Formats: sequence, structure tokens, C-alpha cells
Amino acid sequence: MKIGIASDHGGYALKAKVVNYLKKKNFELFDYGTNSKLSVDYPKYAFKLAEDVADNKIDMGILICYTGIGMSIAANKVRGIRCAKVDNVKEAKLARLHNDANIIALNGTQPLYKVKDILDVFLSTNFSNEERHCRRIRMIQDYEDKDPIHRKIERNHDK
Repeated sequence: MKIGIASDHGGYALKAKVVNYLKKKNFELFDYGTNSKLSVDYPKYAFKLAEDVADNKIDMGILICYTGIGMSIAANKVRGIRCAKVDNVKEAKLARLHNDANIIALNGTQPLYKVKDILDVFLSTNFSNEERHCRRIRMIQDYEDKDPIHRKIERNHDK
């Protein structure tokens, strides 16, 4: 499995540990940066990784910033991305099982032992393919595919 990983300065320390952990598990890793604790703008890193997931250059992505929130917001702006901001094993499992999340966003202040458990579950859980979950993902994809004018017309029509 090809996995991309990126962080900003707030997630750099944890990212370095995660890279070592995943290499020991023989994942093929692609590091999108950053490579220091110097302040950077997280969207740049989230966009690069998310675009490669969307283009099927890598299978899944891991984003880490101080809270995980900014990275998840940025990644979800890329069409075809379902990035889940995850804080525990249950959320990791459900993000994959129900939402077919292709990127996980993590809080850079979490301890490594907790992150290892979260990533083990996220990377080993398959999408359920249940009709209700497929239907909901299609609804999201259909919404992404519409231009903003048609979205607004439909919202006004539904009132």
C-alpha cells in the first residue's frame, strides 16, 4: 500500500515518529513535508497530498497538524477526498467502514502509542460497501460535481 504523509510545523515531531513506525511495518511511504519545526502554511502540504490521493498516485494519506482540524479542512477541498479528523480507534474504524475515508487527519499532540493504534485500525479497515454508505458517498460526490450555481438553484428549489 502506498501511503502519503504530511504535516505542518505543529505535527512535524509526531510525523517523524509515524514515518519510522510505518516503515517498520513495510508500507511504501511518500513524505510530502514539512521537514522541520519552522512555521509553514499547512494548506500547501494538505493540498499536495490530497491531490495525489485523488489522482490515485497514492492509496491513502495521513495528515498531521497541531489539532488535525486545519489539515482536514484543506484536504476536503480537493474533489474526491474524504478526510476524517480522527481522535480515537473507534472513529478511525468508522471513518473507513462507513465513509471510505481516504485520508486521516491527526492531532500532533497525541502520544505515539495512541496514534499507532489509530493508524493500525485505519489502514487495515476496509469500506463496508453497504448500500446506505455507498448511497451517501454518491450523494457527496454528486454534490462535488455540481457547479456552485446549480447547487444554489437546488437549495432554493427545495425550500
